Amino acid sequence: MELIDKLQILGESAKYDAACTSSGVQRGGKRDGGIGSTAAPGLCHSFSADGRCISLLKVLMTNYCICDCKYCINRISNDIPRAAFTPEEIARLTIEFYKRNYIEGLFLSSGIIRNPDYAMEQMCRAISLLRHQYHFNGYIHAKAIPGASPELIQKMGMLADRMSVNIELPSEQSLNKLAPDKSKSKILKPMAFIRDGITENQHDLQVYRHAPQFTPAGQSTQMIIGATPDTDFQIMRLSESLYQKYALRRVFYSAYIPVGDHALIPVDQPAPLLREHRLYQADWLLRFYGFKAAEILSEDKPSLDPMLDPKCHWALNNLWMFPVDVNRASLETLLRVPGIGPTSARRIVTARRLGPLHFDDLRKLRVVMKRAIYFITCSGKYAEGIRFDYRFIYANLTADTRQHPGSLPDVRNTEQLSLFSTNQPVLQEDYMKCLTGQM
Repeated sequence: MELIDKLQILGESAKYDAACTSSGVQRGGKRDGGIGSTAAPGLCHSFSADGRCISLLKVLMTNYCICDCKYCINRISNDIPRAAFTPEEIARLTIEFYKRNYIEGLFLSSGIIRNPDYAMEQMCRAISLLRHQYHFNGYIHAKAIPGASPELIQKMGMLADRMSVNIELPSEQSLNKLAPDKSKSKILKPMAFIRDGITENQHDLQVYRHAPQFTPAGQSTQMIIGATPDTDFQIMRLSESLYQKYALRRVFYSAYIPVGDHALIPVDQPAPLLREHRLYQADWLLRFYGFKAAEILSEDKPSLDPMLDPKCHWALNNLWMFPVDVNRASLETLLRVPGIGPTSARRIVTARRLGPLHFDDLRKLRVVMKRAIYFITCSGKYAEGIRFDYRFIYANLTADTRQHPGSLPDVRNTEQLSLFSTNQPVLQEDYMKCLTGQM
């Protein structure tokens, strides 16, 4: 099979994996002639340490797989074209794409061919060739294979910038039904090993700053949303636990796209992309705003409101905590106000030292007044025309959504990166939309 045909098959097979953001690593250029750098200007769909967008070649080593996960397009029972790269082909392809300025890094995953250790060995060899033979110093994100030996995970962690182990489904019951070849313990064990490896490496770096780094960008995971009846509350509780126990940098949420006909999974239904969007927003609250999962949702109210972002939804359910006087509230309290993010909250705390703030001042500080105005006062005074009433606030916050459905994130036509058009194998630009931000 020609290399271009393999790339078309394995690039298409990789598109369902969303966990490829690269924030948190900084690999500069080297004096020994190394090429690639996450600090260089970039084009596409991941992020360097300073927050700029960079492009990655996102591909599988192979889509051959011994597992029969019902939600996965690459499952052994699915009749699709199969292909496999050799480590040498992956390394050469990455370098050729880099030299043509198509990419700045690599996102590498693989189906489980033969056994987990063999799949990991192939991936390690490909990355090792890039690092040592081609002296590639760009960003590399690699997927750890559940069930692989700790020695191979350790080896990959010394080569890659970020590693991830997909937790796949939000509950062990769902995993047992839809992915009988996988288990919770097989997934969590490598997560714990990566966490411990990062901790040990941090101690080594304190003693000797030039010590080799183990997964400097940390680890992440991905959950599939909508393939099982698990609630948003269950998903948020699991994410919170993963952040606390395994020190994950990110949990990614992937709206399930029907690729099978199993009786336990949805068929011929649109992907729940709006739900995915709300989960990303709720996840942002966990990571940057000091919220707990039990504050955002509960067993009595286990679903996020599709009409409101989670922060507004929480505020409306806790009106007894509002209004907040921006000239007196603490930083922690300001972060709870819809429309005030971490940056604008710090600006408010700094600016009010020079004198009392007014509503016009808040706009200059980049507070999103469209949401914040219902929950704040300035020196005890409401904005003109505002009533502190649940129905009034809810009606105004959802007015644009109800009158202009397009004001919601337009996720209906969002596509994954594709290196080929539908007609011929020609490289083309792709578009993606950022789903997270300050709320």
